[in-house]
Amino acid sequence: MSLEVVLNRIDRVYRPGEKVTGAIVVNSPGSSMSHNGIRLSVDGSVSLQLSARSIGLFEAFYSSLKPVTLVTQEFDVCPSGKFAAGTTEIPFEFVLKPNAGEELFDTYHGVYVNVQYNITAHMARGMMAKNISKQREFVVELEPDTAAHHREEKAKPFLFKVSPESLQNVKESSKKKIPEFLFEGKLDHTNCHVGLPLSGELLISKCAVDIKSIELQLVRVESCSYLEGEAREATEIQNIQIADGNVVRGLSIPIFMIFPRLFTCATTKAKQFKVEFEVNLIILFADGHMVTENFPISLYR
Repeated sequence: MSLEVVLNRIDRVYRPGEKVTGAIVVNSPGSSMSHNGIRLSVDGSVSLQLSARSIGLFEAFYSSLKPVTLVTQEFDVCPSGKFAAGTTEIPFEFVLKPNAGEELFDTYHGVYVNVQYNITAHMARGMMAKNISKQREFVVELEPDTAAHHREEKAKPFLFKVSPESLQNVKESSKKKIPEFLFEGKLDHTNCHVGLPLSGELLISKCAVDIKSIELQLVRVESCSYLEGEAREATEIQNIQIADGNVVRGLSIPIFMIFPRLFTCATTKAKQFKVEFEVNLIILFADGHMVTENFPISLYR
């Protein structure tokens, strides 16, 4: 005997205020089956975790952060009775809305911040039989931010140059030992739609040493508030190579990166947590040295 939660939308993507519809599919092969009713629960929450690297191992272990409950719904979908042999579908529907005083956020799977929404079907059985539960995650996306879209349309490309003189966290005495180079480029937007790729171009104007590789790294910066302050941690989401080997000087290299859906979301700044994003341009030289340029970006839906 099996229990399954099926949603009518294949992509399982819903927006606040929409009606979520689907069915609980009960498969009872061979013979009929008695039960004590099926109950459906809907829950959405933000799970927060402190980083030991950010605040220390002792503080991270003893400072517990309670999950933020966004959605809580529970209702019966089938009274007690008996299912005939074969497959039975029990339809259900509910309106996606937050609990009083709360707001919904984009579904997001992070390291220290996790926003998740689930539907769980519980089937009660008799005393001699084991109860059955089945869970199905669905994805929440907020309404499009038209104001941010208009700002992006009017924004000019972000131009940048990377040279020994522009490097940060390098001693002045050490800069004289760095080989001469100049990297120029642009990002079409630093205020980006999460469903569209990050785009731009890079030009190696000059470089006195051989280049081994050029990479583009997407980083999430997650912050959690706790009693003593705020824990902030940056972790890599993905890393793609945009050039391999000693790149021809004066050749325009396209920058193109798609944001992975569940591991990114609209830039969020809530009371209990923040989720922000950055992009690192990494140039690896053949002699083992590395140059990194950081670009904070803002994502919107």
